[in-house]
Amino acid sequence: MLSAADLQKRHQLEGAPDPFPSLEDSPVKSRPRPGPSAHATPDTNSTTAFPSLAPSPIAATTPGKATWGSDAGPRIRATVKATPSDSFTLPYTDVPPNRDGKPQTLGDVLKQVMTKFKVKIEASANQRARQTTFHMKAESQKELDKAKRGLLASLSPVIEDELPAPASTIPAIIGPKGATLKQIRDQTGVRIDIPRKEEVANGANGTASGKVTPGADDEEDEVLVPIKITGPQPLVIEARAMINEIISSRTSNITQRVRDIPAHILPFVTVRRAQFVEAAQGGTIHLALNNAEREITVSGDREAVHRVIESIKGVVEQTTSNITSLKISLPKRQHRLLVDRAAEEIMTKSKCAVQVAPADEPSDEITVWGNQTDLTNGLSAVMEKANSKYIHEFPLPGPVSLSKQLLTYMTRIGYPKTLSNGHPGVDVFTPSTAAVARASVLNIDIVGDKAAVDNVVREVSGLIGKLIGATKEVPVEYLVHRVIQGKHAKKFKQFHETHNVQLFFPAESLEQSSVLLVYDPLSPSASPSPDEKEKHLDEVAKEVLKVAKDAGEIKTEVVPVDKQWHDAVVGKDRTTLNAIIGEEQALSVRVGASASHESGENVIVVRGSASDVDNAVKKILAVVDDAKNDAIISSYSTEFDIDREYVGRIVGAQGAGINKLRDVLGVKVDVNDDFDEKDKEFSKKKRTAHQKSKIKITGRKENVEEAKKRILAQVERLADETSEILHIPARYHASLIGQSGKYAIRLEEKYAVKITFPRSSGENGEGRTREQLKADEVLIKGGKKGVAHAKAELLDALEFEKDNNNVLEFDVPTHTVARILGRGGASINEIKDDTDAQIDVDRVEGNDSTRHIVVRGTKKGINAAKSAIMAIVDSVGEETTVSMNIEQRFHRTIIGAGGQGLKDIIARCGGPDDSKVQAGLVRFPRQGEPSDEVRLRGEPKLVNKIKAELEKVVTELKDRVVLAVEIPASQHRTLIGRGGQHLNDLQNRTSVQVQFPGSRSYNQVSDPENMDELVDASPANIVKVSGSRAACENAIAELKSQVKAPPPESITAVVSVPLKYHHAISQQGGFFRTLRSYGVQVDQSAMPQKSAVPTAPPQSGSSEARIDDDDSEVPANITWQVGPNYQDAEEGDSQWTLKARDDGALERAQVAIQEAIQQAENMTHVGFLTLPDRSAFPRIVGAKGANVMRLRNETGADITVSRESSDIIIIGSETAVEAAKDAILKQASSRAGRR
Repeated sequence: MLSAADLQKRHQLEGAPDPFPSLEDSPVKSRPRPGPSAHATPDTNSTTAFPSLAPSPIAATTPGKATWGSDAGPRIRATVKATPSDSFTLPYTDVPPNRDGKPQTLGDVLKQVMTKFKVKIEASANQRARQTTFHMKAESQKELDKAKRGLLASLSPVIEDELPAPASTIPAIIGPKGATLKQIRDQTGVRIDIPRKEEVANGANGTASGKVTPGADDEEDEVLVPIKITGPQPLVIEARAMINEIISSRTSNITQRVRDIPAHILPFVTVRRAQFVEAAQGGTIHLALNNAEREITVSGDREAVHRVIESIKGVVEQTTSNITSLKISLPKRQHRLLVDRAAEEIMTKSKCAVQVAPADEPSDEITVWGNQTDLTNGLSAVMEKANSKYIHEFPLPGPVSLSKQLLTYMTRIGYPKTLSNGHPGVDVFTPSTAAVARASVLNIDIVGDKAAVDNVVREVSGLIGKLIGATKEVPVEYLVHRVIQGKHAKKFKQFHETHNVQLFFPAESLEQSSVLLVYDPLSPSASPSPDEKEKHLDEVAKEVLKVAKDAGEIKTEVVPVDKQWHDAVVGKDRTTLNAIIGEEQALSVRVGASASHESGENVIVVRGSASDVDNAVKKILAVVDDAKNDAIISSYSTEFDIDREYVGRIVGAQGAGINKLRDVLGVKVDVNDDFDEKDKEFSKKKRTAHQKSKIKITGRKENVEEAKKRILAQVERLADETSEILHIPARYHASLIGQSGKYAIRLEEKYAVKITFPRSSGENGEGRTREQLKADEVLIKGGKKGVAHAKAELLDALEFEKDNNNVLEFDVPTHTVARILGRGGASINEIKDDTDAQIDVDRVEGNDSTRHIVVRGTKKGINAAKSAIMAIVDSVGEETTVSMNIEQRFHRTIIGAGGQGLKDIIARCGGPDDSKVQAGLVRFPRQGEPSDEVRLRGEPKLVNKIKAELEKVVTELKDRVVLAVEIPASQHRTLIGRGGQHLNDLQNRTSVQVQFPGSRSYNQVSDPENMDELVDASPANIVKVSGSRAACENAIAELKSQVKAPPPESITAVVSVPLKYHHAISQQGGFFRTLRSYGVQVDQSAMPQKSAVPTAPPQSGSSEARIDDDDSEVPANITWQVGPNYQDAEEGDSQWTLKARDDGALERAQVAIQEAIQQAENMTHVGFLTLPDRSAFPRIVGAKGANVMRLRNETGADITVSRESSDIIIIGSETAVEAAKDAILKQASSRAGRR
């Protein structure tokens, strides 16, 4: 009998649907699923191993042709209802136990699923492939999906996965009222935990070297929230995919950073930009480099950013493992030629990176990084760059305070940049702030071609010359800098217009209480006269000090605030402290250690204006009170019992233990030893082994629990505590304790024990400690294990001390001790260093002939030290001491420059060459001691020779003469030479001593014999020469031969100028500057002693009319007085001596002086105009004095506006004075009328 399948095959109808299908077979074909190999590791991304939970699509079936009958005829249709079904294959796995922990089989699992979800499951195993195929049928697709999830959950291992999600996507993952998260949980059946906002700490993305942090767009990095997913493995994977889909839809573009790339690795990373762009695989990305933070930022498409980040991390790791380094030293000034663009060129040329020491550090070390084979080329490239430009170090003139002033001025006006712009190819570098703080000499580095650098050097030298005497620092409390700058900005600006003086305030961060004043050398009106500079600087300094004084009194107040409340006062990111200080207040608030106060850290120091300080102190105390109240309100308490025997150790000496808990954790600890009556009665009847004490801790909950944990841990340690006494000889105690107890403390901290040494012995031989210890006993207390380890280490240290702490004592003659010690202890220290021994020399007592020496160390070391000391003793031999008197005026000459004269004397007498030994042979009185005694100490024979030689030298010095020669002071510097070179050569050739005026020894030399011949000579021109007469005459002749002839005298003329016209002519020095521009210098025989501005006569005696009379039409309260000029002026003339280069300049100056005298004669009247107040003065003066200047030009009168009073003084002809008065009143009332 043929089956339906055989009939189909015979009639070639394979593939046609079975006309009589089995009711248990599904008409839906499942897709073939290839299974994994027998022993392969399951692939979590494989849909075969872990199939999707989505329902399989139902294959569309095309009805086949009827087997019996034609298409046109009637057909028999099979009415079959489609039953949802699915097939999937899983690898063999152990079936997990049930909820009760009992083992179960695959059949048990299938029964449970079929019963729970009303499905039919068939399973077929493939032993060879180690796979099981499951075929499931259900009445509905929904039931089928539930059953599939249930089966997978029962057969798969439970895992926990963590998915980092950007914080901005969390609301989308949770959904409205948790709807989205609930849907994911319901669909997958897994557990999803998302931490609360407050549990996610800011900065959770902290990175180490080369780590990655993600962010949103190009802004700050976004915090990642760890989402934990727990459940069967395939369901966890599905839930993760669903959450990732939400994240991707919200953050298609991301930003991630690779941070903290090592500085020597960064150059190798940055050159591979093309490689990183290629890693994006066409995705849109943006790369940004932050050199200062050593980080690379990647922004763009999510997937592309991930690939680029991985590529960068790979390069960092590969480079770190492949490169090595080579270190060299180059002068610090050449380092600047190896950074920035130069470092990139070195990398391009040699594939090596160069790393220089920071500019703030004094190190001159340079490190070259690269592969071993490239380091040679890298070193060559570095040296080529370092020597590629000429560098000139320009030292700023000292002292260092002046150097800092000059440097401040140059940097504040941008002078280095100006020089670089004016000289292309030249760079000018100034010292860093750190270098300025520690340097004793300040240099400016000028880099470029030599010719261009020389030009810049000349330009800088010119500026420095103009700045000498043109700077001044004024002490002004830094707290008021901001205040006076804001209130008096316009006034400070006018200082430059009226005095040519600029003000430079230091940066607030420096907290420097000074203001730099500079007489502007670059101004066209700048005067080269030092007196002019000093005058203007002094006037501005007075004004600045007055303004600072008016700003208010500065006071300091120390507020005692316990350290635990400092954080409350400061606030998060200094917010509370900023609110206390305010924006405009001149306040400095130092908290805790930053205050550097003598009373410790429990203070807050407030400094500023008195009112601001008082206000700030009130606010600080209020904040502290609030913080204390918060601490009380948020208190939490717990109680527990401990054995009473441990209470004392828990509390500590004077409460140190509980005080530490209070200070560290901010909790209050109370110990209660009271018993109620029943407990007392019970303890009388029956002595219990352990009595209890109650501990109560109050504070914040977390801190209270931590304090309880620590107390119980300490009790546990005390229960384990034991003690042991070691017998150690007292002479080793100091070495075992160490300096300031450092060795004993180290053992105590290492093993958590207490080590007690006896302090000193009493009458009974016991140490004065809490424990009754003998002089050779050491007590160790602590846990059993800690005591054992500490004992072992202490005994090991004792054995080491026995081997290395040997003692050797001996005596030496007292007169040899000085040689043993050496100058400044040099000899004894050298012996200590060579032998590693400790050497103690007893102090001398009375007239003892011997001194006791104690040497400690190894046997070899102490023997070597003794041998070295005895060798010195043997070399000293017998000594004698001789005193002789030598007049103090000869001391400096005998000693000579740098002591060379005395060394020559000792050498001529056959003395030692060693300078250390020479120092003890001859001792002169110290400088400033009024003594003539010179002491000689050493071998008697050598001492007598030196004495005879000194007497001979003194005799020669007494026979010396002192002669004088007149040499112009302007040529002294040339004759002395740089560093005194020319002078020393002259003295060595002629055997004389030459003293120029101004030298320290000039006044110590007696008066010259030939002083009568130089009576008319200026003292500044007289040079003294001392020595033998013949030598002095030779030296004088040589000096005269080197004197250059004076330059030809200039053309002079004398002009007589009346003293009363002096102020009118000089124009506050402007007239003399005009003459200097002609090339004419003026010397005046006399100067007027009275003020340049006339004083107003008393109003009561004035015969002149007042402009506030009844017939006057001008406003009241304005006084006007006119009188003759020069009425009280000085009589007499001043002879002006004019010195000019040529006749033309002299004639031009004479004409100008005569015209000025004539103009002064015409200024016959002086008027005194007094206004009610100074409110109209700004309108009268105008911007930068424009109105006054205009009125002067229009009226021909000189107008002086007082700075202190309401007076205006007008000088000129009578008509000019009246015209100027009318113009001023008109100007003063012009805007007042408009109001």
